[in-house]
Amino acid sequence: MAKATQKVDARAIRKAATEREKAARAVEKERRKNSTDPADMGRMRQIYEAYKVTKTYDPQVPFWLLGALLLPLVLGIVLGIVFDQLLFGIPLGLLAGITLAMFVLVRRAQKATYTRYQGQAGSAEVALGMLPKTWTTSPVIAVTKHQDVVHRAVGPGGLILIGEGDPGRVKQLLITESRKHQRVTELVEVTTIRMGDREGEVPLSQLAKHLKKMPKKLQPYQVTDIKSRLRALDAVRPKVPVPRGPMPTSSRQMKGARQAMRGR
Repeated sequence: MAKATQKVDARAIRKAATEREKAARAVEKERRKNSTDPADMGRMRQIYEAYKVTKTYDPQVPFWLLGALLLPLVLGIVLGIVFDQLLFGIPLGLLAGITLAMFVLVRRAQKATYTRYQGQAGSAEVALGMLPKTWTTSPVIAVTKHQDVVHRAVGPGGLILIGEGDPGRVKQLLITESRKHQRVTELVEVTTIRMGDREGEVPLSQLAKHLKKMPKKLQPYQVTDIKSRLRALDAVRPKVPVPRGPMPTSSRQMKGARQAMRGR
C-alpha cells in the first residue's frame, strides 16, 4: 500500500512539474510575442519590424524593395528563355532578388535611422552602434546641462572622443576629456571629433564610415590594454544622469525617460 501511495505521489509531482513548465513556457511565449527587443524576435519578425520603422521615415522603401526583387527575377527569366534553362533561371532570379531586396532594406533602414535621430542630442550613439565588433564604444561619458555630450570609441583607429552640441562648449568639453584620457593612456594619442553639419564636423550619417576609414593605429592587444586602463578612469567618474540612447526632446519622451531612470 505504501509503495502504491509513493507511486501516486511521484506521478502527481511529475504532473505538477510538467504543468508548471507548460505555464512558464506559455508566459515566456507571450512575453516574446509582445516584446520590442529584437533579441526576442524571430528572423521574419525582425525583418517586418525593420520594414515598418523604415517605411515611417522612408515612404519610398516599398518601391525600392519591389524593384530590387523584380529586376533579378526578370533578368533570370530572360536568361532562362535565351539559354533554354527557364527552370533554373526563375529560382536563381528569385533568390538573387530576395538577396538584393534584403541588402536594399538594410541600407534604407540605416538611412531612415539617421533621419529619425538627426538633430537629437546623443544621436551619435546610433552611428557608434553600427561599428564592427573590433570597436568598443561608450556612449555619453560626459554631458553638460545644455546636453552637449562626449562619446568614446576604442578600436583599430585609436582612442576617439566624439563630441556633439554647441561648438564652443563641445570644444572645451573635448579638451577636458582628452586630458583625462591622456593621463591614463600615456603614449596613446587621443583623437577628438566633433559631430554635426557645420564646417569641420562629421555628419551623423558619415560618422561610422569616418571611424572605420581612420588609419590603423592600434593592435588588438593595445586595444585590450587601453580598455583596462579606461575602466580605472570610469570607476572614479561620476555616473552620467542621462538615459541610454539619443536624448528625448518632447515632454512625453521626457516623462518616459524619467520613469525609466527611476526604475534603474
